[in-house]
Amino acid sequence: MIPKVVLIVLAIIGGYLIFMALIGARILRKFVHFPAPFFVGYFLDSSLRRRLQPPDKLIKRSGISPNMTVLEIGCGSGAYTTFIAREAGGQGRVYALDIQSTMLRQFSNKLDMQENKDIHNVVPILGNAYELPFENHTIDLVCMITVLQEIPDRLKALREVMRVLKPKGILAVTEFLPDPDYPLKKTTKRIVTSAGFSTEKEDGGVWNYTIRFQAP
Repeated sequence: MIPKVVLIVLAIIGGYLIFMALIGARILRKFVHFPAPFFVGYFLDSSLRRRLQPPDKLIKRSGISPNMTVLEIGCGSGAYTTFIAREAGGQGRVYALDIQSTMLRQFSNKLDMQENKDIHNVVPILGNAYELPFENHTIDLVCMITVLQEIPDRLKALREVMRVLKPKGILAVTEFLPDPDYPLKKTTKRIVTSAGFSTEKEDGGVWNYTIRFQAP
C-alpha cells in the first residue's frame, strides 16, 4: 500500500505539471489560434468535465428554455448539445455547428447511441462562425461554450451572430478556467459589447462563468 505522504507528493507534482502545461498552452495560444483538435473531444465530452461544469447550471445561466431555436457555435463532439436539445424540447430546434468534420462525426455517433434516440430536434452543421447559414433574425439564442476565444476574428464572428439573432435575442458566452484560452469576465464583456451587444446578466465566479448578452 502506498503511504499517504507519497500520494500527497504525487498529487502536488501532478498538479504542478498540469499547471505548467496550462501556462504553456496559454502562451502558445497567444501566437497561434486554432480550434481544439478532434482527439480532445473525448476529454471535452466526458463525465469529468460535466462534473466540473454541470450542464443544468450552464443551461440555466444561458437562458435556454423550451421551444427556443438555439444555435450552438463550436459544438465539438456535443458535450452539452444533447442537454440543450432536451431543454429546447420537441417544439424547439438546436443547430449544432462546428468547423471540424471529425468533431461532427463524433457527435453524430453520439446521437446514434441508444440513450439519445429520443432526440430529434438537432441539426448538425459543418461551417464556421464567419458565414452562418441562416436568414437574418431567425435564431432565439446563440451559445458559445469555451469557443469565443478560439475564433481569430472575434468581431467578425460576433457581427454575424448579431445578424442571425432575432431582435433582443441572446448570445450566451460560457468560459471555464482550465481552458487554455480562458478570458476574464471583463475581457469577454469588452469584446462582445464592442460588437454592439449589451450585457444582460452574468452568472458564476472566476472558475466557471456565463454572461448573457442581448442583441439590439
